[in-house]
Amino acid sequence: MTKQFRVKTLNAISGSGLTRFPAEIYEVGESVTSPDALLVRSAKLHDTPIPDTVLAIARAGAGTNNIPVAAMTERGVPVFNTPGANANAVKELVLAGLFIASRNLIPAARFAHELEGDDAAISKAVEAGKKQFVGFELPGKTLGVIGLGAIGVQVANAALGLGLKVIGFDPAISVDHAWNLSSEVERARTIEDVFRQADILTVHVPLIEATRGLVSTQHLAMMKHSAVILNFARAEIVDEAAVVSALDQGYLRGYVCDFPSTAVHKHPRCISLPHLGASTKEAERNCAVMAVDELRGFLEDGQVRNSVNFPEAVMERESGTHRLVIVNRNVPNMVGQVSTIVAQAGLNIANLLNRSRGEIAVTLADIDGEVAGRVLEQLTAIEGVISARAIPSKA
Repeated sequence: MTKQFRVKTLNAISGSGLTRFPAEIYEVGESVTSPDALLVRSAKLHDTPIPDTVLAIARAGAGTNNIPVAAMTERGVPVFNTPGANANAVKELVLAGLFIASRNLIPAARFAHELEGDDAAISKAVEAGKKQFVGFELPGKTLGVIGLGAIGVQVANAALGLGLKVIGFDPAISVDHAWNLSSEVERARTIEDVFRQADILTVHVPLIEATRGLVSTQHLAMMKHSAVILNFARAEIVDEAAVVSALDQGYLRGYVCDFPSTAVHKHPRCISLPHLGASTKEAERNCAVMAVDELRGFLEDGQVRNSVNFPEAVMERESGTHRLVIVNRNVPNMVGQVSTIVAQAGLNIANLLNRSRGEIAVTLADIDGEVAGRVLEQLTAIEGVISARAIPSKA
């Protein structure tokens, strides 16, 4: 039996997500050819040919720097991610980073692991050596949070419960995240305010050109000499050379990150973990479920939720209608031209939604009656239309 949709997986995806694809209409797996969609985690697609059949790509995770988003936008292919699905897992690791940094837990554990001799000798060595691991307590210290998305908000709120003062900066905070952020979190007017006030700084922003090297020599010079930096976002957000230089000169107390490299992984004042941020069974399940639901929504109904390059476009299906899904350049009179072609075909539009984001727009139209191939050809021929498809009625 020919399946309606084909989804190629490029990494191991949690079965909790994959089982959400109805077996009767989906073919899913690593060996799928001519896929309608790609489902990935860490697979790097920049140098991988992406078939012309692909209508959508979903990443089971938040960052999409492993996907050629700009190229997909030009092709009219939405790229989905799963914001918030791994937020709790990352939040917990950031909190662990707070304790690791404040109490020197990793070097202390390493010291204890290397002790030799009988119990008396070990006890004596412990008493003589523990002074080098004296740390500091968190209550009263200031945590600076740059980026108040799903993860940053959870980190900020949890830190308040540990007795920390929290100052946050995010000029583009969403309404939903603002509602979820505790009123006790101080709002910084500028990012420089955060660097100046933070005893501990944590970054939770996506890796884009504007955030690359955000923790820079210039910003580090504003910080207290006792400050600690936590990076559980992306390695490139921090200028490692600048951080190492600040550590070596005593301008920074420590650096804890989730990204080992030759610059930091053996530095005595750096602690690097092996990219554990989202490495929990719960996070993998949540990300897979969310990514699958996003792909299904687009393939089956043209719905766009959590796309990094397309506008949010959600419209419930009108009963018994066929749905037109049109991806086009954000140019004037597109809806008018679409409506004219549909009307000339003797078809009625039961409901319509048009949403835009930058240079891309999505039009969803529920049509009373079947949409013939010639109508799709006419729609595709409109200047500015990138793709047009018709989804049969579910009734």
